[in-house]
Formats: sequence, C-alpha cells, structure tokens
Amino acid sequence: MTEKELRQKVADIITSWVGATKGSAKHKEILATYNGHKPLARGYTVKTTDAYCATTVSAAYIKAGIAEYTGTECGVEKYVEIAKGLGIWVENDAHKPGIGEACVYDWDDTGKGDCTGYSDHIGIVTKTAASTFVVTEGNMSGGKVGTRTMAVNGKYIRGFICPNFAEIAKKLGGTATGGTKEAKTHTVVAGDTLSKIAAAAGTTVDKLVEVNAIENKNLIRVGQVIMLEDSVEAAVEKLEALGAINSPDYWAEQAKKFQYLDLLIKKAAQVIEKAGARLKTAEDGVAALVAAGVINSPDYWLANYKNCPSLDLLLCALGGSV
Repeated sequence: MTEKELRQKVADIITSWVGATKGSAKHKEILATYNGHKPLARGYTVKTTDAYCATTVSAAYIKAGIAEYTGTECGVEKYVEIAKGLGIWVENDAHKPGIGEACVYDWDDTGKGDCTGYSDHIGIVTKTAASTFVVTEGNMSGGKVGTRTMAVNGKYIRGFICPNFAEIAKKLGGTATGGTKEAKTHTVVAGDTLSKIAAAAGTTVDKLVEVNAIENKNLIRVGQVIMLEDSVEAAVEKLEALGAINSPDYWAEQAKKFQYLDLLIKKAAQVIEKAGARLKTAEDGVAALVAAGVINSPDYWLANYKNCPSLDLLLCALGGSV
C-alpha cells in the first residue's frame, strides 16, 4: 500500500460514517471500533451519550490499522498530548494538511497569531484544495458526523496531528524489496518439538530455552507462542499474538527511547501465556508485575511511567495478563 492509498483509506473510513447520529447504527460502529481496541485509552469505555469527536478520529485510525502510530484517545486535549509525545503534532495554524491528518480546533481562537489555547474539537482531513480543506468530524452540532470546509491558516485552528504516512505505509507493506517481515515468533502446532523449531529458525534448542524461560525443553504445548530470538521485537510480537497488546511496533520503538522498557517487555513476554483483563491503574499493574517477578524496581516505574506516552496503559495490560 502506498502513502497516498493509506491516506485515502483513512479518509474513506471516516467518510463512510457521515450522517451518523448518536445511537444510530453508524455511531454504534464507531464506538464498537474504539471500545474494542486494547489497551483502551485511560481505561474508559465511551458511551453513546458521550461527545465522540476524538473517538471518531481514533476509530478511523484503528480501523485503518495504524493506531499504533497515531495513538488513540476519547479526549481532544489528551490526544494532542499523545501526538506531541509521538512527535506527530504540528504547532502551526498555517500548515497545509494532507488527507488523513487530523485538524484540531480551539473555539476561543481570536484568529490572531498561532493559536495555543485549549483543544476543543477534532476531525480528519478528507479533501484538500489550494487554499482550503475539508474536515470530516464526529459529534458536530446535533451529535452527528459531518463535514466542514476550512481555510488554510483559518480561524479556530489549534494545530494538526500528522502521522508519518510514508513511513507507516513502508512498515505495513513489509521490506523495501516488497517481501514481508520475517516472523520472530512461532506458534506451536501438533508435531512440533523445540529441535524442529530451532532448526527451522536457524538457532539452537538451548537458545530457545533461554529466551523463553522454558523449564522443560521436552514439554511444549500446541498454541504456545515461542520467541525465536532475544529481542524486544520478538517479545512484542508474542504479546500481540496472545492478545495482551495490539501496538507492537509502537512499543518496540518506545523501548529504544525509554530506559529499561525493553527489559520489562522481554521479561513480561517470558511470563505471559495468555491475555488477561486489563487492570484499572498503573499502580495495580506494577504491583501485579512485581508479584509475577517481572519487575524488581517498582519505585522506578511508579515514578517514571508518566514520562512515556501510554506506558500506564501498557502496565495495566501486562499486569492483567501475568
């Protein structure tokens, strides 16, 4: 899929919801898409009576399969914070947006200078022209999904969330030569042995035992997910396969930036064998991970988890699965 095709895919998804009103079938589809995505942002399940502009944007990105690169939120101001953390926030009213990017509004904007006020509303750009663009938005007046035409650098623009569609398209399309990404995990099927798996992966039984913390190398079970290498990429791939997380590329990238996160993820992947109910708070998640032997420095995680976007949600998800 090309960058242009991916951008249009996002636009087509949100455009398909135009005309939705609160409680309608399309509105319920939006909420189901958002609420079905795990980990659920801040643990909040959006209700039919809630404002849902940010939820609609998130749902479009989720349905397009790119939520790990955009983040998800049901609150606009919080969404801006996430975008800043991901490095995809454009603080420039005069930015000429592309299709698929999100336009954020501040209804108190005076129209003078660059607006830096509170974020009130959000939608996705679905058409562009030389000096105008069309934004498709959930929860417009009357609680409907509709469209609005904006002038470039117009009044009420707070800024833009601009996912790197070119890079995302490359990642979704596999390698530069057009192949697919090499699997870093193997799901055990009937007749498998560690020797057979190791030979196919070009590694050794001892290495698989070490990487996966396997107690008995002669005992593996059908459906078990085996990491084929000692890497955070293999760990997040396993956690995704188990349903414990659904943003593996995002967490693999964050693990490069946030100290010790790679070790936490790899240790959690050794312990977790199936997804569990997400815990309510990061503190609960840390406590569960300590009890499972994944974390041995709870004070560090409790003091620092707010410094990594959505890390609280990861701690809740992993803590519920150990």
